[in-house]
Amino acid sequence: MDSVTFRSTSRWLGWLLALLLIVGLSAHSYANDQRLANAFANQQSNLQIEGQGIVSRILSDDTVGSRHQRFILTLASQQTLLVAHNIDLAPRIPNLSIGDKVTFYGVYEWNNKGGVIHWTHHDPANRHPHGWLKHRGKRYQ
Repeated sequence: MDSVTFRSTSRWLGWLLALLLIVGLSAHSYANDQRLANAFANQQSNLQIEGQGIVSRILSDDTVGSRHQRFILTLASQQTLLVAHNIDLAPRIPNLSIGDKVTFYGVYEWNNKGGVIHWTHHDPANRHPHGWLKHRGKRYQ
C-alpha cells in the first residue's frame, strides 16, 4: 500500500470512527430521553438517571431548608425538567445562562410539569449514588 492510499484509508477510518461515536452518544441521549418520557407518562419517581438538556429558564434559588439552585432544562424530546441542585452540598454553577447545555446524573421525581431532577451532588453519608451536573466541561458535585 502506498502512502497516498494509506493516508486516504486512515482519514476515512477516522471519519467513520467519529461518526460512530456521535451516533452512539446520540443513541445514549435518546435512550435516556425515552426513559424520562416513560417515567413522566407513568408518573414514576425515584429513577436514578443521566441525561442532558438546554437551559430554558433560570429560577430564583430555593432558600427554604437546604438551599437549591433551580433552573429548567428542555430535553431533545421537548420534555422539561426542573433541576434542584443542592448548593449546601455542592458548588453552584456560576454564570449559567439560557441556551447552555447541562448534563446531569441524579434522581428523577415525577410532577405534572415534566419532573424534577435532584440528588445532583455527592452524598456525605455515602448511602446514595453520587450525582452531578456538568456545564462547560466542569463537573459540579
